[in-house]
Amino acid sequence: MIDFTPQSIALQIGPIPVYWYGICYALGLMLAYLVIRHGVRARGLDENLFANGMIIVAIAALIGGRAYHVIDQWALYKDDLSRIILPPYSGLGVYGGIFGGMIAVIVYVRMKHQSFWAWADVIAPGLFAMEFVARWGNFFNQELYGPPTTAPWGIAIECSHRVAAYLCPPLGSTPASAHFQPLFLYESISGLVGMTALLWLTNRYATRLRTGEIALVFFIWYAIVRFLLEFLRVDNWTFFGIPTAQVISTAVIAVAAILVVERHRRVPPGLSAPSGPDPAGEPASADDPDGSIPAEAGAPGR
Repeated sequence: MIDFTPQSIALQIGPIPVYWYGICYALGLMLAYLVIRHGVRARGLDENLFANGMIIVAIAALIGGRAYHVIDQWALYKDDLSRIILPPYSGLGVYGGIFGGMIAVIVYVRMKHQSFWAWADVIAPGLFAMEFVARWGNFFNQELYGPPTTAPWGIAIECSHRVAAYLCPPLGSTPASAHFQPLFLYESISGLVGMTALLWLTNRYATRLRTGEIALVFFIWYAIVRFLLEFLRVDNWTFFGIPTAQVISTAVIAVAAILVVERHRRVPPGLSAPSGPDPAGEPASADDPDGSIPAEAGAPGR
């Protein structure tokens, strides 16, 4: 078992602490950028739109992720609302980040007359890349862990970082020497495997996949993993006694599965070229007589 307990601060620059959580988030964002840029170049999408859009989407994802976390852990902030916006900003909810970023992508690509699904396909592996690296920030904060375990990979958590269910004596009954399920590690591994799988599917089955299916596989994959891991959490946000993340995951799986079936029925095989004809076989619009608007532009909800 792992007895090492990390410090949350990586270094101190004068009076300013630099937290490992922020470093992991920045490194995850960097890897996501590289993975998405690779997809953009491979699919012939506009790199300038990507570079400018990523800044907007990253900010929207940060706001959405922070909002989800604050609602999830409202007890930590209700008595001091300034903690919501003041450093160290530890705590981001993945679903909030995904939905915040997705809204920004939809708005941005519509403004630029781009195909939402074509962009979603290249963004999806980058989201897994982000999860793979950024989840390690939870390790340094000693958070996102599950119940006590005797597994060799169980991690130690200091008493000051214990959730109410696992407090050390005399406040609780969980021994100070206890080790816990590293839920952050499970999500990180899922991110690495998911990123690899999506990149492989894109390269191996580009002529058989429908545009948008890579993104939908991401949603289904992440939702299944999150649904299962919620069974190991005790400090989760609940909705009528059911973990909210499980409610959201169920809805995401259902909607994504319906979209896969619907797109498989309506959209011909082959990941669309950014400036090719609409995958559904519809003629170019009056606004796009030469077909210069990317596939599915103006119909991102399909």
